[in-house]
Amino acid sequence: MKSVFLDFATLSNNDVDTTRLDHALPGLQYYPVSDVHEIAGRIRDAEIVLTNKIVLNRALLEGADALKLIVLAATGTNNVDLEVARERGVAVYNIRGYCTSSVVQHVFALILSLTRHLRSYHELLEKSAWSASPQFCMLDYPIRELDGKTLGIIGFGELGQAVARAATAFGMRVKVARRPGAVTEQDGRLSIEDLLGRSDIVSLHCPLTPQTRGLIGQAELELMKEDALLINTARGALVDEEALALALRAGRLGGAGIDVLSEEPPAQGNPLLTGRIPNLIVTPHVAWAAREARQRALDAMLENIAAFLRGDHRNRVA
Repeated sequence: MKSVFLDFATLSNNDVDTTRLDHALPGLQYYPVSDVHEIAGRIRDAEIVLTNKIVLNRALLEGADALKLIVLAATGTNNVDLEVARERGVAVYNIRGYCTSSVVQHVFALILSLTRHLRSYHELLEKSAWSASPQFCMLDYPIRELDGKTLGIIGFGELGQAVARAATAFGMRVKVARRPGAVTEQDGRLSIEDLLGRSDIVSLHCPLTPQTRGLIGQAELELMKEDALLINTARGALVDEEALALALRAGRLGGAGIDVLSEEPPAQGNPLLTGRIPNLIVTPHVAWAAREARQRALDAMLENIAAFLRGDHRNRVA
C-alpha cells in the first residue's frame, strides 16, 4: 500500500525509532514538511496518509482517489474535513493519551515559572543586581505558594484530570467547569463564569469547537482575579489573544502561560508576540513534545494502522 507521512519533522528531530512502522509500511515515504502546494501531488495516489497538522480539506480529499486511511499523530481532528472523509469512505484515526505526562509537566513548569517569577529574577542577575545587593536574597518580585490556591480546569478529559491530580500534590483546590455548550447540569461542576471568578489559576484543556472558539475573551478575562494566571496548552483559538495582551499590559491579570497560538507558526505576527508583555511566557507548542511522548505517538499510529487492517474501529473518528 502506497503510504506517505506528510510532516514527519513535527514528530521527530531524528530522535524517534521508526523500525516497526517501516516494517509495517514498506516503502513509506517520509516528508519532513509539505508545503501547501505540494500536498495534492503527494497524496494523489496514496492509500495511507500519516500526518500531524497538515490541513486536508475537501479539495485535497476529493483529489486522492486511492485514499483509504488517514492516521493522525494527534488527538485533535480539526485539520481534517471529517464529513468529506465519511462521504468518500476514508477512515480517519486519531491517537489519545500519548502525551499526558509531558503536558502536565509543561503546565506546572509555566505555573511555577510565573508564580516564582523565574524569568524576572534571572534577568536581575544578568544585570548584576544580586552582586550589588546589600543582603543575601532579593525580594523584588512576589513569590506565591500553590498550597491552598484554587486551580480552575476547563476541559476535564484525560489531560484535565491528570493536571487535577498533579495539582492536589501541591495542595491546591481543584474546580472544574461545566462542558462548554452543555445543556444539562454536571454534578459538582461550575459555570465557566463562576469558575473564572473563583480561581487563582485557570488551565484550558478543551478541544477547539464552534462552542469553544474565543471561549476566553475580554468579558471572561474581566471576571478573573487581578492576580490570577491563565494557562493554555490546548488550542490557541480558545483565547482572544488581543484581549489577553491588553489585559496583561494593563495589569488586569496576574500572568499567562501560553503554549499555543491561533496561527502556528505565527508567520503574520501575533498580539502576544508584539513587544514585551509583563508576566507572559509563550512557548512554541511544545507542551506535548517530550521525546518519550513523541515515540508513544508514533507507536500509537502504528497500532491504529494495524487496527484498520483488521477491521477494528478503535480510535476511529470517521
